[in-house]
Amino acid sequence: MNKYLKNDDLDTLAELNKENYAQAIPFPNIYFDDFFNSEFLTKVLEEFPDLQQANKIAFDDSKQKKFGGKGDELFGPRTRELMYFLNSEPFLKFLQKLTGMKEQLIGDPYFKGGGQHEIVNGGFLKIHADFNKHPTLGLDRRVNVLVYLNKNWEEKFGGHFELWDQNMEDCKKRILPLFNTMAIFSTTDFSFHGHPDPLNCPPNQSRKSLALYYYSNGRPSSETNTGQETHSTIFKKRKNVGNADDGIDIKLKSEINFKSLIREICPPVIIKIVKYFF
Repeated sequence: MNKYLKNDDLDTLAELNKENYAQAIPFPNIYFDDFFNSEFLTKVLEEFPDLQQANKIAFDDSKQKKFGGKGDELFGPRTRELMYFLNSEPFLKFLQKLTGMKEQLIGDPYFKGGGQHEIVNGGFLKIHADFNKHPTLGLDRRVNVLVYLNKNWEEKFGGHFELWDQNMEDCKKRILPLFNTMAIFSTTDFSFHGHPDPLNCPPNQSRKSLALYYYSNGRPSSETNTGQETHSTIFKKRKNVGNADDGIDIKLKSEINFKSLIREICPPVIIKIVKYFF
């Protein structure tokens, strides 16, 4: 019996849910309640670090206010076990059947952008589509798995995981980040999601989660925007939301460098002067 899971028959679980996943609105997604062995996941929660104090990555601007760990360096022993299992063959086979993807899925042992995430009171993550290439391996990002670790979480705290339609007119699904809830969704240039409104939890609580991203070598062209084959996070503004800081369309190509930026914003005469001196 698998000590990490409440139900270790992943093959049957994927078979039973693959149609629901494919037909979900606004893009392929699903979530499971009580997916993991609760006792084991409680131990994972108990060793979750204070990412406000630890050696973390902090995001603090108009589009996001959150903390993340660096790779696996802050994983405790139980967290390390679980995260490695979620990158293992049995779980990859589960994702492959559940999502119906033809390209072979690959886990990320580096946890680039993934791992431990934390949002405290007042924090948020505006609606966005994720970066679509692994920053060092160049593989195509295809699936996100989010595991929530929040016990005694109340509706009034907010922090719902929101899935938005492609036109940014309506939130089609909201998932409360309750302990032992796992959300899975396909990542494309059109899978807009996030936690856009400031968190309203007590100061002694925070929204904790584990994030895992899965990749493939190649993907269908229908999942990408022409001209944006490689990009970092694309933030989107929600229509009919009056907040000026809600977000604007931002497409940040990872391949843009200083020289190309100069070419975009400077008139030709300035470029000539720069070339003369440099």
